[in-house]
Amino acid sequence: MGERILLIEDDPQLGAQIADFLGRAGFEPVWWKEGRALHPGEAEAYGLIILDLMLPGTYGMDILRGLREGSEVPVLVLSARNDTSDKVRALRLGADDYMTKPFWPEELVERVRARLRRPVMQRQEQVELGALRVDLQAREVLVHGKPVELTRVEFNLLAALARRPGAAVTRQWLVDNVLDPEREGTERTLDVHVSRLRRKLGPGKHIETVWGIGYRLGGGGGDA
Repeated sequence: MGERILLIEDDPQLGAQIADFLGRAGFEPVWWKEGRALHPGEAEAYGLIILDLMLPGTYGMDILRGLREGSEVPVLVLSARNDTSDKVRALRLGADDYMTKPFWPEELVERVRARLRRPVMQRQEQVELGALRVDLQAREVLVHGKPVELTRVEFNLLAALARRPGAAVTRQWLVDNVLDPEREGTERTLDVHVSRLRRKLGPGKHIETVWGIGYRLGGGGGDA
């Protein structure tokens, strides 16, 4: 069996269908038929959580809020509500994806696979790799103990990589989640920001190119 997937869905027909498709796709589904508090430590047993919002027991948004107090396990929200406000609220609470009912189970499975291929964000406030230190809360960067002045976009780019140290982050993800889509949301612009950021960080392979994929934060050893 592959990754364990927690499915929280009260609709018996839909839940059975989703669990069946997940099982046939090689996952190990665990199905809860009502909402209840999910402690962060308990959530770590799963690779991903599929969460319906309108549940008997504990409301889905409340489950998500409590989960994000201590866990970064990916959450894919299901809902019959198509209101933009609901989608925005779920994403702000920490959902990784949002699907509106009805949907094709095949698409759900592919979204699960796609999310599991992405690196999981880390929650620590400081990241140190070699001579590089990034304080995510204070928005400060030090190289060999000396502060480095970065623009807002440059810091956000570095922070996105720092939350996934050693993992490759795709260029498209960085474009969609770091750059302003209306002003600078292109891969070419991303490359310009990376080039400037590398110059400011100085010698050392702090930001490595992963050919055909994107970038990752390295250990800072060797030449740039």
